[in-house]
Amino acid sequence: MWILLAFGSAFFAGLMSILAKIGIKDIDSNLATALRTVVVVCYAWLMVFIIGSHSTITEVDSKSIIFLVLSGFATGGAWLCYFKALKTGDVNKVVPIDKSSVILTMVLSMIFLGEDFTIIKICAMVLIGAGTYLMIERKQITSNKAKNHQWLFYAVLAAVFASLTAILGKIGIENVESNLGTAIRTIVVLCMAWMIVFIQGKHKEIKNINRKSWFFLVFSGLATGLSWLCFYSALQQGPVSVVLPIDKLSILVTIAFSFFVLKEKLKKLPLIGLIMIVIGTLSLLI
Repeated sequence: MWILLAFGSAFFAGLMSILAKIGIKDIDSNLATALRTVVVVCYAWLMVFIIGSHSTITEVDSKSIIFLVLSGFATGGAWLCYFKALKTGDVNKVVPIDKSSVILTMVLSMIFLGEDFTIIKICAMVLIGAGTYLMIERKQITSNKAKNHQWLFYAVLAAVFASLTAILGKIGIENVESNLGTAIRTIVVLCMAWMIVFIQGKHKEIKNINRKSWFFLVFSGLATGLSWLCFYSALQQGPVSVVLPIDKLSILVTIAFSFFVLKEKLKKLPLIGLIMIVIGTLSLLI
């Protein structure tokens, strides 16, 4: 069951990237992140009350709370960096780097969570790493223009924070119902995102957001909520080193939508890289 949930998480995460890319076109990325998080929080807590897990909130121990909060901070950092990169770079360049967090996560899960270190996992990490490298166009890396480096810097930071999110989240939800754990984490992300928005004074720009942007921001938030609920339910049942790589197959959904909706084309080397990432990920299911 956790495998199906992980694939569900991948689908909704891929859909979220495209909806968010369109939604943040004319909006500050931090403000867009904060607005989307409001939708995610409402959806997450709605699910908690529907399922009835809110009645167990008093049973959550201090260790779980600490790690869920830390995971929330890591998620906030990942989101802020990811959408900053997404605003200034192409979807089919930003997403592969963000998804490379799977390599660091696999290593950390083996070190801190005691998950198996196998030949298959090593080969998978090599394929995913090499595939990610091929998906980054060389001209974007070697350019002397600072604006071409900006998206890469934020995308790498997003990958690091995403890796920490998975490890901390895995520890935090061990003894907590997954939907409740997701809802608790989301509150932390919400507070963090809006604090940054108010510090920067970007909240004043809310009145300038058009209907189209609102539409895509709301639906990207719903897609994020569905992705999170699937992901943390799968994470609670399955190993991090397998759940996260499957979740990162959202890259297939994202690139497919970026091709048909945003008209972003994938060249030969990036296409080979994408194939390597998929093979490396699917090999973990063996």
